Amino acid sequence: MAYKKILINNRTLTERDEKAIRFFRQSLPPNDIEIETGEHGVEIFVRQLDVRYAQSLAVKAQQKYHTAIVADIVQAVEAIKSYGLNGKKRNFVDYNKERKVKNRYKKQQKRGQYFYARNHPFQKENNAMPPEFLDKIFCADSEIFLTQLPDNSVDLIFTSPPYNFGLEYNQNDDDHRWEAYFQKLFSIFDECVRVLKYGGRIIVNVQPLFSDYIPTHHLISNYFMEKKLIWKGEILWEKNNYNCKYTAWGSWKSPSSPYLKYTWEFLEMFSKGSLKKEGKKENADITADEFKEWVVAKWSVAPEREMKKYGHPAMFPQKLVERALKLFSFRGDVVLDPFNGVGTTTLVAKNLERHFIGIDISAEYCQAAEERLRRLV
Repeated sequence: MAYKKILINNRTLTERDEKAIRFFRQSLPPNDIEIETGEHGVEIFVRQLDVRYAQSLAVKAQQKYHTAIVADIVQAVEAIKSYGLNGKKRNFVDYNKERKVKNRYKKQQKRGQYFYARNHPFQKENNAMPPEFLDKIFCADSEIFLTQLPDNSVDLIFTSPPYNFGLEYNQNDDDHRWEAYFQKLFSIFDECVRVLKYGGRIIVNVQPLFSDYIPTHHLISNYFMEKKLIWKGEILWEKNNYNCKYTAWGSWKSPSSPYLKYTWEFLEMFSKGSLKKEGKKENADITADEFKEWVVAKWSVAPEREMKKYGHPAMFPQKLVERALKLFSFRGDVVLDPFNGVGTTTLVAKNLERHFIGIDISAEYCQAAEERLRRLV
């Protein structure tokens, strides 16, 4: 079995050191780590380790045996920066073996990488956002308001479209309702694509309209692909059975027409012109552990619990936005939400030192968003 080897501590070990090491080793699962002691000090052979659990064992060992040898071992393992994640454990051996593909770039080009987004019309030159728009909430119709913003001036758009825009629908004309909805939505997205920077990202949180059998996530994705944006990926936001409280089953105990239930929503992500976004390294604020956990495209995040407090029926949680902004934007970037609601996106953007622009047609929601921002000061 393969292990990664580390050598620490050239001093002669005491009896207390030896007892503490035995306690540490016996408290861990077999094959995770081996520790040998000798005249050269301590040799560590580590395959994987739950670092937090190991830290707690180091505290116990120090209290019980009055030696810091276990803490030194854990610190040496922590210093290894190349690892994968396997549940709570850091995996130090062969974690990236399956990812090594020879001539990967040439093979991607030969296959026709994102062929659907070739020959796009986008200009590479980006523009600065005028300061009068930065760090503000605007009560307006996004389709109209966005026309004031310059081309290529927003780094990241994070949003979740509502199921209405204040449009008046005829109750007896249901066969045109969703056509009008998507027509309005895509008109707003037209402006979003225009203001998005070259290399900028748009992330749309959406759930299929399973009651009407409308695959909203697919319709939105097809729209962006037709606009020549590059599909960056799709994240499943697992809500842990939150959406399955209703009792509709469709054709009960029959294959006739069972009613499928979703415990998750989607984050559909697209890039404009290029998959690579320009930014300074020092403005990246995501940690190594966060990066390795969040690039796994299934996020288990609890739903928002305070929707009644803000009078909004469909808020997403702050943690969802925090992950998206830290993984896909830099400090100082301009973040836009054209359906800002009560302001979760703008609140998180401010917390994470991003500039923000929030737009919503509801004066009540805009007031709530402003109040949430004021509480941060």
